[in-house]
Amino acid sequence: MGDALEGVLLVAFDLDGTLIDSVPDLAAAVDAALIDVELAPAGEARVRDWVGNGAWVLLERALTDALGEAPSEVLLKTAHERFLEHYHRRPCDRTRLYPGVTETLKRLFGRGLILCLVTNKPEAFIHPILEHLGIDGFFSACLGGDTLPRRKPDPMPLRHLSQQFDVCPSYCLMVGDSRHDVAAGKAAGFRTVAVPYGYNHGEPISLSEPDLVVESLEQLV
Repeated sequence: MGDALEGVLLVAFDLDGTLIDSVPDLAAAVDAALIDVELAPAGEARVRDWVGNGAWVLLERALTDALGEAPSEVLLKTAHERFLEHYHRRPCDRTRLYPGVTETLKRLFGRGLILCLVTNKPEAFIHPILEHLGIDGFFSACLGGDTLPRRKPDPMPLRHLSQQFDVCPSYCLMVGDSRHDVAAGKAAGFRTVAVPYGYNHGEPISLSEPDLVVESLEQLV
């Protein structure tokens, strides 16, 4: 798999579904928020299919499922606020790294590659989770879904990193688990690598036509 990194100077990783399985904690916060607005909890299995577009969309999907129709703006705002409160209190009780992640990051970092994180998760949650899991020291920059005016699948976050570190997009790599990661990478001119084990709404990631699909991040090194 060495060809995937040939000439690469900067690697941008997605977080949820790529480096970490965060669904158990996300689902707990979603269910607590639904109960707060007097709706039935969704359960972890459903939440797993809704993750990937940020907290606002996650709650919109949960409310739509519970109500059988789109929620009002007021209800969505309330549920979103309650979700953030619950998740802020317990963001990583059951969140775990996928196998091989720490070793992969360690080896890429040791090669002198610039490692960055680009997630649609609100920025406030990123560093506490990375620190808890012991991988915060590997990343030169971390962008959340609310860091910039636009988020994935828009290429803005990736173009921002390319410009910040003065690296031509053709020497940059986007690694993710969803069609939004692949779309953002392609639009930014990055090479794209995808993993099949994450959160892609039940759709095979190969349908998004990344440059490469790897079963484990360890295959990158």
